[in-house]
Amino acid sequence: MNQKTKAISFSCAVMMAAFMWNAQSHATEAGDKEAPLMVAEVSGPNTFNLNLKKPKSRNLPPAEDGIHDPENEATHSLQHPLEAYKGLPTSEFGNYVDWVKALDQGKLRPRWDRADPNDEPFVMDLDIVRPVKASVPDVVFPHRQHTEWLLCSNCHPAIFVPQRLANQISMSAILLGQKCGVCHGKVSFPVETKTCRKCHSKPKPADWQPPLSEATLKNPWK
Repeated sequence: MNQKTKAISFSCAVMMAAFMWNAQSHATEAGDKEAPLMVAEVSGPNTFNLNLKKPKSRNLPPAEDGIHDPENEATHSLQHPLEAYKGLPTSEFGNYVDWVKALDQGKLRPRWDRADPNDEPFVMDLDIVRPVKASVPDVVFPHRQHTEWLLCSNCHPAIFVPQRLANQISMSAILLGQKCGVCHGKVSFPVETKTCRKCHSKPKPADWQPPLSEATLKNPWK
């Protein structure tokens, strides 16, 4: 396309934009309603996540916590969290209870089977290390602390495919209530600046270097 053709195309585009603006202005002056703005549908954010919206208070009575149905009579029979949490080790975030420490100290013993109080959990003591490309420490996922509470089927395969390199996890997804965010920020500790190192807990090696992009590797002198 030569310069003359480009100039003609640009002029046509300017004239079309001016025409559309003029037509819209006349329609508005005539009292016509403007067409509604079309917005793409997206999944709702994780409204419980403290990184998105900080709560005004913590550990409210069940009827006032915004989670339980205050119209349900059974909600009012539930124990107040401040009473239930007495004697448990404390934390600086979430509902101020260190649930893992409470498990390790024997202050809690989750019931594994609803019908059989003597049923024992299947605990998997396996840590998964997920390398992080950025300079922050790598992520360590401890299976033990999770399987003391939950069956494997709570996470696999619906949330995480139990296969190496099969799961794409990002902070954006977590903050939107996906992957780890299905629980964290709702029923487990939230994602905030105080909790970063609870997951990013393995320091980088002393000789660690940031990875080069594929474009840089193909043409390092560009």
